[in-house]
Amino acid sequence: MDASHPHPARRRLITGATALAVSAALTPLTATAAAAPSRPRPRRGSYPPVQWVPANPANYTAAKRPTKYPINMVVVHVTQETYQDTLGLFQDPAHKAAAHYVVRSADGHIAQCVRERDVAWHAGNWSYNTRSIGIEHEGWIDDPTWFTETMYEHSARLTAAVCNRYGIPKDRRHIIGHVEVPGSTHHDPGEYWDWAHYMELVTGASWATAPEAAMLDALNAPTAESAQGPAGRPS
Repeated sequence: MDASHPHPARRRLITGATALAVSAALTPLTATAAAAPSRPRPRRGSYPPVQWVPANPANYTAAKRPTKYPINMVVVHVTQETYQDTLGLFQDPAHKAAAHYVVRSADGHIAQCVRERDVAWHAGNWSYNTRSIGIEHEGWIDDPTWFTETMYEHSARLTAAVCNRYGIPKDRRHIIGHVEVPGSTHHDPGEYWDWAHYMELVTGASWATAPEAAMLDALNAPTAESAQGPAGRPS
């Protein structure tokens, strides 16, 4: 999120968080990982295919959204880290942060790390966490080569689907960058993120039709690990 690095800099959402290596096969990093990643599976309706790579329950709050908290915003992030190391951070219980989704630069592959019904700790602001979906994008904010067209396209399809599902307006008041969150100390997605192009893709996505609620509810149903998630409110 912060621009300073040389490559490959380590993302520091929480000071002292240690990056864990994730294998190319995306196998669990530790014995405490909630579950092994699944193969990518398509979702009917507007959602693109995603791969379930669960974050450690110490990095989010189990909830019953949108019943408990309305979902009315999407927050766009840039990882300041590689895709694989970002997944490793989210599986580290000491990290105390995670986003709902991570989009890979090279091919737009999407990992889902937190169920939408749960509150991911991604925005650095509890109120914004409770009412938003967080989408991380692999890359560094000062290097636009990470922001590939395929990543823009897959992310825009995901964002459009989230907006369709929860009735979120597809505008810049409701689709924001991490830097725009009140109290944020981060600068992502940065000056090289092409907001005009991204929003054009989100609003013009002809394939982003209304999703089938039953399918999405099944995908984002609570599990044993989410039911045991902490009740605290770290950001």
